[in-house]
Amino acid sequence: MSATSMERLQEQMRSLKLQRIADELPMLVQEASKRELSYTDFVAEFVARELGAKLERTTQMKTQMARFPFQKTLESFDFKFQPSIEAKVIKELSTGRFIADADNVLLLGPPGVGKTHLAVGIGLKACAAGYRTQFVTAAALTASLVRAHNENRLEEKLKQLVQPRLLIIDEIGYLPIERLGANLFFQLISRRYEKGAILLTSNQSLAGWGQVFGDQVIATAILDRLLHHSTIVNIKGESYRLKEKRRAGLLTRSEPYTDGSSSGNSIGNQEE
Repeated sequence: MSATSMERLQEQMRSLKLQRIADELPMLVQEASKRELSYTDFVAEFVARELGAKLERTTQMKTQMARFPFQKTLESFDFKFQPSIEAKVIKELSTGRFIADADNVLLLGPPGVGKTHLAVGIGLKACAAGYRTQFVTAAALTASLVRAHNENRLEEKLKQLVQPRLLIIDEIGYLPIERLGANLFFQLISRRYEKGAILLTSNQSLAGWGQVFGDQVIATAILDRLLHHSTIVNIKGESYRLKEKRRAGLLTRSEPYTDGSSSGNSIGNQEE
């Protein structure tokens, strides 16, 4: 293929938005010649590369839309530091089957044990699998629902929050939720019930959710929907941040860590 023909073909590819393949075309042609690929094999490799590039772009877009606070993968999680977590349970969650089934996941445990890291890691896997994902803290979510209610935009906001296949709600229990916010939170959970997966993290045991929402009846109604077809991961361990402080010599191992919350130490599925 002449240089002029190559440039013309690359220009046409860019017009078709095949940017990655256009850039790699000279190298692909050279490799095909060296390996003596058939026309069919060359086209197959060409298409595979373009599909891979498209998937990469789609994953990047979905990851940006998810608004994660950081990007930490499950592969970087130190399961040896938190032996209460069964890696096989997290691995199963990373497949996204719970998202396809519109099931829920609750990650419970004291601050610093890696709940948000796990939530983001699972969320990144969901994005890579093509699922629309949204990450939000419980405080920001409640505030947005209350604001939408006050501005007569609640229905619009609820429809918006139902759209993601996976909704990650982080840090439930760190701040108390007022009565109106609790009622609106319940409406959201009800809208997504058996329609879209929810992954929540909380520093409170489920028994303490009555205090979090300021009403035991509302808390029970929320949990009733969340726990139906759910996976609960109870994490009991030391804070990663304390581990880093000990490494730096800023904290001795004899100094205890307390956060006022309670957490179980079992992992399992709960279905009705």
